[in-house]
Amino acid sequence: MTKSSTGGELHEGPPDTKLDKHVLSVAGVVVLGAIMSILDVTVVSVAQNTFQETFDTNAAGAAWTMTGYTLALAAVIPLSSWAAARFGTKKVYLTSLVLFVIGSALCALAWNIGSLVAFRVVQGLGGGLLMPIGMMILTKAAGPERVGSVMAVLGIPMLLGPIGGPILGGLLIEKASWHWVFLINVPIGIVAMIYAWIVLRDDGETTRPTIDFVGLLLLSPGLALFLYGISSSAEAGTFIDAKVLSTAIVGALLIAGFIFHALRAKNPLLDLRLFKNRTLTIAVITMTLFMIAFFGASLLYPQYFIGVRGESTLMAGLLLAPQGLGAMLTMPIAGQLTDKMGPGKFVLSGIVLIFLGIGYFVFLGADTPYWAVCIALFVQGLGMGMTMMPIMSAALATLSNKQVPDGSTLVNVVQQTASSIGTAVISVVLATMFNKHAESLVAIGSNAAPEKYAEGVKAGLLPPQPPAQWFDWAAEAFGTTFIVATVLIALTIIPAFFLPRKKIESPLVEEDVDRAPTFMH
Repeated sequence: MTKSSTGGELHEGPPDTKLDKHVLSVAGVVVLGAIMSILDVTVVSVAQNTFQETFDTNAAGAAWTMTGYTLALAAVIPLSSWAAARFGTKKVYLTSLVLFVIGSALCALAWNIGSLVAFRVVQGLGGGLLMPIGMMILTKAAGPERVGSVMAVLGIPMLLGPIGGPILGGLLIEKASWHWVFLINVPIGIVAMIYAWIVLRDDGETTRPTIDFVGLLLLSPGLALFLYGISSSAEAGTFIDAKVLSTAIVGALLIAGFIFHALRAKNPLLDLRLFKNRTLTIAVITMTLFMIAFFGASLLYPQYFIGVRGESTLMAGLLLAPQGLGAMLTMPIAGQLTDKMGPGKFVLSGIVLIFLGIGYFVFLGADTPYWAVCIALFVQGLGMGMTMMPIMSAALATLSNKQVPDGSTLVNVVQQTASSIGTAVISVVLATMFNKHAESLVAIGSNAAPEKYAEGVKAGLLPPQPPAQWFDWAAEAFGTTFIVATVLIALTIIPAFFLPRKKIESPLVEEDVDRAPTFMH
């Protein structure tokens, strides 16, 4: 029997890593919220052409339906830790669900592109808190000794979102209308709200921390401006662009100002002193490199299937299914064993599998057999299931309950930033590769937007059928871009090598003992 310094009994014998009924119920609530938030990003990406036609706008105008959502996420995520301490995780989570559902319903009622972008911002303000608050709730409910297992549950929507989004988006747009891209969230959100109200427990006594206004004025706009600048590089096709550089640099300076402020403030908006924790620091570095490579590569697959191979959006999503199947096989096992053996071995093994999977696409051609592509995606998926969530559990498992809100917020800020950087880097590299053979873009246009290609043929500007060589050039551009993703994954091995390779000990301290009856079962 183990006792705290205050005499409270903590547990008897070795800690139980099995997830009990209450923790699984809490995980169900959080997963529902995560599914809505993550799927919404990929589903809306599929609808970009539809938005252009429906609202009579160009690609840049339609892209704001994604940019506005991302900027709202960036602005609100830093508030997660303070909001949880001030109002309690249950109230904040329910409020986020309500805001997200209201935003979704309003998006379906949009009458022009401006109103749709505005309502997407409302949706993003709710969606931005779902993941960090959900991670706080899950981590506290499971306790440090089960964080790997519970993070594996949360990882399912995180890995399957980029796969399920195109499938769902394609079905909704083809079989119903664009309105259902947003309306689908309403019934799911209502179920999630009722479920959360019943299952989630009040935090008990909450504190009344004063909000760090200086930190808020530095970090939220800084993060939003930086991500906007980075995201703009995808449209510009280069990082050396006035709009890209001006906004990204201003954002980076504001973030630097926040770092300077946070390391000196008594109660900063986000406690960066957590980086004194060696395991968390290594995990965050590993996660940053991994997210850049993962989200960058994820951008390429559907573009290749649709643009080079001429597949529909729905078929492109189905071709990505082997990656999801691979992740579903290894993720639960890696999650449970991470709690018992530490994350190091699994993360390293997973990165090697991802390296092999992504590495195959370096040799991509215009007629690469689909069976080989599916095998490579399956191997990559096996690695994904062994990598993403063990890294997250390594970041959070060494934190006390008091540190979890800041740790969860930090992880989500890193995720959002790294995914935006990854998407931007890969987009710019791909654009550069296409510029070597501009005809390859015309070939992709013939498959991705055949009606526009037909207009060019009718006007006498394009041949009736694009030459096969153009498609070879397009495939070569994708293959070269995959080299960058492969190198980034290889670099991830360096910090991953220093992750713990034995069970992470629970940092149970006296303030956690006081909370144990609420969160530990």
